[in-house]
Amino acid sequence: MSAKLLEGKPLALKIKEEIKKEVAQLKAKSGQRPVLAGVQIGDNPAAEVYFKSQIKCAAELDIEYRHHKFSQEIPQDKFFSFLDSLNSDKDTSAVFIQMPLPGHIDSRLIPRHISPFKDAEGMHPENLGKLFFGRAKFIPCTANSVMELLRSTGVNLRGKEAVVVGHSEIVGKPLSLLLLEQFATTTVCHIATGERGLTQEHIKRAEVLVVAVGRAGLVKGEWIKEGAIVVDVGINRVNERIVGDIEFEEASKRASWITPVPGGVGPLTVTMLMRNVVEAAKLQL
Repeated sequence: MSAKLLEGKPLALKIKEEIKKEVAQLKAKSGQRPVLAGVQIGDNPAAEVYFKSQIKCAAELDIEYRHHKFSQEIPQDKFFSFLDSLNSDKDTSAVFIQMPLPGHIDSRLIPRHISPFKDAEGMHPENLGKLFFGRAKFIPCTANSVMELLRSTGVNLRGKEAVVVGHSEIVGKPLSLLLLEQFATTTVCHIATGERGLTQEHIKRAEVLVVAVGRAGLVKGEWIKEGAIVVDVGINRVNERIVGDIEFEEASKRASWITPVPGGVGPLTVTMLMRNVVEAAKLQL
């Protein structure tokens, strides 16, 4: 078996066309376009790349992007005061805050300063609570990207054995809830699963496998169940190459669908962020 590629770019282009229509409708209704405030502290080359991709995507979709950059030494009270100003600004539809924050700023306090209605990343506790009940308006972007890729296969997830490797707040945990919502039989593997030597056993029975750990070659191709749908969220640099968490060549011989790295989940994440921005703008009309 040779797997079909689950590529993010064609799907992102399709979703962008839908977002453009929504933005046009918003402008016709309110006379204004959505506004995303991107907040950055300090200099981080990876963050700079991500902000540039956000700015580019926003321009394509006629979303106004306001990039706010602060010194690494900004006091916590001053930073939170700025967030309060964005929160009360009627022109600002949504807010994105680049993580991680410097050690002197307590990220746990951010929900006190950003409304759940302006939560571009879907990570506010109120929105995560709504995700638990299947009523989320804002969904964490990477987890939502994975679900869009799975939908694009046309495969019904109901009853499927789904295994998620990695239990981070931004991918594994929200993704497990989204899979459960589709009635997939969902297992989450994490560090303690590996400590007991059980990760391979779970992966071998997965009809849907999502790996989001950040460790090159963590999942061997021979572990993949014949015909599985495989989504690799990992991004790792090895010998000047970008690779995922799964041994792609061998896995692609066994899977029915598989994401390339790069080119799989990555192209969708910023698009999902912009979808949340438009949703925020609609809620604030």
